[in-house]
Amino acid sequence: MSVRLKDFYADWCGPCKTQDPILDELAEEYGDVQFEKIDVDQDQETANEYSVRSLPTLVIENEDGVVERFVGVTQRDQIEKALQQAGA
Repeated sequence: MSVRLKDFYADWCGPCKTQDPILDELAEEYGDVQFEKIDVDQDQETANEYSVRSLPTLVIENEDGVVERFVGVTQRDQIEKALQQAGA
């Protein structure tokens, strides 16, 4: 099963910088999960497709669709739980 985590961010977003180290750690531990960083200033089309209105926004999805969505800085344990629910 393919699990993806989409990290919607912007370079000017302070909370996004707070989220980065948590995601970097998880990316090392969950090698089977596809981590994708999406700069909303560069890729507004994808941000609109996922109705991103606040940053950071994390979207965890698998073949069945979106499993979980987090808005704002999200703690590691919440992200891990969602990744596991998605099949990671």
